[in-house]
Amino acid sequence: MDSTYNLMKNALDAASMRQEMISSNVANVNTAGYKVNKVDFETILDTVSNGTAMNKTNDLHIGFGSLEDVSPVVSKRTDTTVKENGNNVDIDIEMAEEASNSIYYNAMITQLNAKYSMLRSVITK
Repeated sequence: MDSTYNLMKNALDAASMRQEMISSNVANVNTAGYKVNKVDFETILDTVSNGTAMNKTNDLHIGFGSLEDVSPVVSKRTDTTVKENGNNVDIDIEMAEEASNSIYYNAMITQLNAKYSMLRSVITK
């Protein structure tokens, strides 16, 4: 299989992980001190594909050498307002991200199905 399949698999893994994080964030909307988790994949992919990825200077650092090596990264969201209880979950943002992620996931599935359909067509002819 070519690298496109691996990249699509990583994108689907990222979307699945993002859905889990969004669900966790929503479930903890009233938990005191809870900080929102977010999944980043597309920004890292964009950085690597544009050739602006940072060089790995230490074996303990995380590095991305090729598009196939790009994987999702989980971090805490710090750009939302913190409530009195220390929680920074904004349910409106989470619902918007869930909708966006669902569209993204479905688009990736559609692309993957089209790729497999082309492969099937070549094999059967």
